[in-house]
Amino acid sequence: MTPPVAPLAPDPELLRVQREAYLVEAALLGTDAIPALHDTLDSLATAGLAWYGCRDASGLLGAVATTSADGVVDIDRLVVAPRAFRRGVGTALVAHVLDLAPGAVTVSTGRENYPARILYERAGFRVTDEAEVEPGLWVTRYRRP
Repeated sequence: MTPPVAPLAPDPELLRVQREAYLVEAALLGTDAIPALHDTLDSLATAGLAWYGCRDASGLLGAVATTSADGVVDIDRLVVAPRAFRRGVGTALVAHVLDLAPGAVTVSTGRENYPARILYERAGFRVTDEAEVEPGLWVTRYRRP
């Protein structure tokens, strides 16, 4: 069973888990051009994101960060500690956002990040487009009404 999701403040543990998760994605994508991979604690704290996370006795399992504008919530980041892969953490975090969102939810992920794409598609997200957002970094964008 996944622990409950609760509000989270940026801290060194979150930065570590984010870095670990994005290193795995960078390997899947074949590029380290993922902007969040290069965050510092300061940039993480000043990014203007609402964070939610879940923990177990060993620490942070994963976190999701959102922004919202015009009634649309955007999942800006979803990170899961590699030690918690395939344990339902990402699904629980996405479900939490969907429960909180008053309307549509958007998200983007690396085009070759198939585990994330499967997660979003299972949650009812549909592809809206693909774009090269950084040289060599292609993302697939999703929306869930």
